[in-house]
Parts: sequence; structure tokens; C-alpha cells
Amino acid sequence: MPSTLDAWLVHCEQLHPKNIELGLDRVREVARRLALNFACPVITVAGTNGKGSTCAMLEAVLSQAGYRTAVYTSPHLVHFQERCRLQGEIVAAEALLPHFEAVEQARTQDEAVALTYFEFTTLAILHCMALAEPEVAILEVGLGGRLDAVNLIDADCAVITSIDLDHMEFLGSDREAIGFEKAGIMRTGRPVVVSDPLPPQSVLDHALEIGADLWRFGTDFNFSGDKLQWAWAGRGRRYSGLAYPALRGANQLVNASGVLAALTALRERLPVTAQAVRNGLAMVELPGRFQIVPGQPTLVLDVAHNPHSVAALTANLDAMGFYPRTHAVLGAMADKDLGPMLARIAPLVDHWYFTDLPTPRAESAAGLQARWEALRAQAPDRREITSAVFGSPLQALQAAVEAADPADRIVVFGSFFTVGGVLQDGVPRLHAKHLDA
Repeated sequence: MPSTLDAWLVHCEQLHPKNIELGLDRVREVARRLALNFACPVITVAGTNGKGSTCAMLEAVLSQAGYRTAVYTSPHLVHFQERCRLQGEIVAAEALLPHFEAVEQARTQDEAVALTYFEFTTLAILHCMALAEPEVAILEVGLGGRLDAVNLIDADCAVITSIDLDHMEFLGSDREAIGFEKAGIMRTGRPVVVSDPLPPQSVLDHALEIGADLWRFGTDFNFSGDKLQWAWAGRGRRYSGLAYPALRGANQLVNASGVLAALTALRERLPVTAQAVRNGLAMVELPGRFQIVPGQPTLVLDVAHNPHSVAALTANLDAMGFYPRTHAVLGAMADKDLGPMLARIAPLVDHWYFTDLPTPRAESAAGLQARWEALRAQAPDRREITSAVFGSPLQALQAAVEAADPADRIVVFGSFFTVGGVLQDGVPRLHAKHLDA
């Protein structure tokens, strides 16, 4: 057996010829051998964007209400163990080792089962969470829903966040096909909160078909607000005079509304007070989601990695006010819809810093630069815009910091690898250049 978490992760990468193979038969068999079971309410969160924020807000409110929480999210930013949080704390790498061993023993028992990296690691974390005996478990779906390894656990409440075009090679070519895959986390007779204001019809149809208790944004719950505060109303419950969530961005009110709907749907099993809601939303933290790092120039970190999330990032940047120049550090996967991503944010960017990423899936920095140049040729811009390529996100950020004036803005986005790459070596130290002047 491997003796470190890093060694286990290398082992997991070598067990299956494919990085992704959707389907529950193999992972369900190993879960059966593990006797994997949660004795507490489970909230499962699927969607294209907003999943991480939704999980973080659920965790924050339920923790403030006094519940022992267990949370599984993916991917991680810097360290693998970020994927598992118990009572708000990231588990130690060493604490995961017995659970990797348990999965390996179950996997090789009798007839060996080939698991992908994601399936193996998901089972290990779920095993860790279940044995911790939490009072509520919050599970973020990795890809899709219906055939994702997380879906082997029956959700007591499902949450489906915004749905857009992403992972189309696995989930389908339009929102209706993708919505059907996300809808697979629903369960008959149990609540499903759809926080997407304009959900695909396939999501609504599936809820009706299987007899799920549908909570739909704009019909079963909604929010209102002004510049100072906001309010939420749903079935049999209202919250007024709420402070805006600590997570920045206009899109976070939609996510928070879904969170309050899920908590309301589960109120008989998991009652929470209005004060727990206020404190949880005020204190929630989630690195890499429109995260603004203190200092000069202004530094924004955002894992936006598809056209929908980049559109939200662009709107949030627009709302920040005036900056003389915006410097953008971009690294992204080659399988993303890069043209619309670049086109959406390009009008705000004065200087591009394209970066390679440490994964075979990534588009090269040179490839990103070529895509940007092609876009610029189609839609000429009279501004003098510069671009350069770098071998890592850290090198790209270093160059941006050196080039930026104190009043400028730097935006790092495009992938978890991009944001994680700059968080890995201490953004505050790099970012202190102008503070020392």
C-alpha cells in the first residue's frame, strides 16, 4: 500500500485507461463492498456554475446553526485534501490514508474493479465523511449528475444551480441534454431546488416524471433587494433585511436564494434560525470565486472557465468601477469554448498574460495567444493591447505585477489550475510590491 497521499493519487491515476468514464455500476459495486452509507440528511449540488458557492453557503449556515457538517467539493485549488471538509476544517492529508486503503481493499476484493481517479478518490472521501458521523453531508457533483460517482448517494435534497454549455463531449451539445444529465440527482418524493432562473425544460420534465418535489426559482421562491440589503421569500418562510453574502458578485444572490430554498425544504429535519442564516451568509468564504486580494494593484482571482461564468466575471468586473488598465492572466483547458470566453471579457482587458498549465488537457499559452489574435483580427480594437506568453501562472502574475501601476487591476482566471497556480506560492508576497514603495 502507498504510504503518502501523493503516492495514493499517483496510484489512482494508473488504475483505469480513461480519465473519465461515466457510469455508476463499477463505483456502486465498490461502495457496496465498503458498506458505504450516510445516516444523516444529504444535500447534493449539481450544475454548471455556482456549485462551489452553494456548497460553501450551505456549510456556513448549517455550521452556524450548530450542526456537524461534512462537505465534499471538487476540484481543489492547491492541495487535494481541500476536497474534504469536516466541521468547516480541511482534513489532514494523513487522515485520508486509511480511507484510500479501505477503497483499495474493497476494489481488489474477489474480482478487481477498475476505477478512474475521480471515482477512487470520491469513494475514499465519502468513506471518510460517513465514518465521521456528521449531522449533515453536502456533496458537490463532479461532472453531470446522472452518471457521476457522487450520484451513488441518494440525496435527501437536490440542488441544481445554473446550467450552461460545458463538458459537451460527455453531457450533450445543448442545455436540454445537459439539463437532463444534471436532473439525474433528483429522487422521487424528495425536494429538488432549481436555482437557475431559466432552467432547461428537461429539468422540469424530469422532476414531474419521477415525482420529485420541485422548488423552482421565481415560482416557489424568489428574492428582492436594494443596494443595502435583500430579502427572500419561499414556501411558508420569509427572510428580510439580509446583508449581502460575503461572497462577491451579483450572481451570488441567485445561489444564496437556492441555499435558503434547500434549507427551507429540509426545515423539519434540519431547522435553522434566522440568526444562523444571517451569520452564515455574512461569514462564508470560498477562495477563487471573485476573490479580491487586498493591496495595490487590485488583484481579482476567479476560477471562471466557461462562457457563462466568464460572463458573470465580466459583469462583476464592470461593477467594480474605473481602473486605468486591466491586466488579465489567462490559462484554460483546450476543450473549453475559448472563443466566446475571450470575446466576452476582451473589451475590459488592456494587457494579456497567457500561461501554460501543468495538465495535458490545457491549451498552450501560445495557442491561447493565437486564438486571441484571431479574435482581434475579426473585431479590430483601436486600443493598444499587448500580449505575452508564460510557462506558469506564477510567472504570468509576476510579469503582470511588475508591469501594473498601483491604480491598475489584475485579473487571474480561466481554470482552477490557473488560480491554484498563483495561490500556491503566496499571492500576498508577490502582491506586496506597491505596498512597500
